[in-house]
Amino acid sequence: MRKILLYLALKYNGNYQDIYHAISAKEKVDPSLLDGIEEKIKCNYITIIDNNYPSTLKRIGTPPIVLFYYGNIELLEKINTIAVIGNRDCSNYGEQMTRKIVQGLKEYDPVIVSGGARGVDAIAHETALNNNMNTILVSACGIDAIYPPSSEEIYQKVKEKGLLISEYPNDLIPEHHYFLIRNRIIAALAETIVVTEAKYRSGTMNTVAYGLEFGKDICCVPANANTESGCNHLIKQGARLIEKAKDIYE
Repeated sequence: MRKILLYLALKYNGNYQDIYHAISAKEKVDPSLLDGIEEKIKCNYITIIDNNYPSTLKRIGTPPIVLFYYGNIELLEKINTIAVIGNRDCSNYGEQMTRKIVQGLKEYDPVIVSGGARGVDAIAHETALNNNMNTILVSACGIDAIYPPSSEEIYQKVKEKGLLISEYPNDLIPEHHYFLIRNRIIAALAETIVVTEAKYRSGTMNTVAYGLEFGKDICCVPANANTESGCNHLIKQGARLIEKAKDIYE
């Protein structure tokens, strides 16, 4: 059955709806197509029927049928997981606060999860790696692709020292909606979502929306009052205001 799920994930490029429809329709799979199917990927993979598939993902409405990965898959079983997300074009303040928060989290031994994008995501992964902390990068492109190209060094380090995962196979190039779909995985894996800087309308707010749907704690670093800040908006709506890592756990 694992090979059938892998076959469908490759056939439909990881598209949940297409894979789900194929399973529901009991799509017939020629057994000969399963011979050597695992040789068509360079990475490792787990499926939704595997014992080590994370229970947090099973509880959402559209769990990835197959997760492709490089690195330490056991990180998916950790409970203390903190998503650190925010602007791609972050300010100096956003960068400083992201580094401060992630560095301060080291004493709590969390897993830092983010999306590998430039800006806050990349800074969160980089800071975690430089402080020998566990980190998970949830990619919105094929597991063997890198987006943006500027994140190549971070991708390679996460593969070696952390965990790189994607529901998309091989070197599939991302489309715009892949990023919004990917955000549900970040939100589902995290126990708490930390936003260090965000615009009012952004992919970050999309991740927060998933987090609220999944019942996750939301923490935000406040911004200046004269900015269109997603963080300030969330704080007014009841998100926890944080200024340092300790605030997340108090």
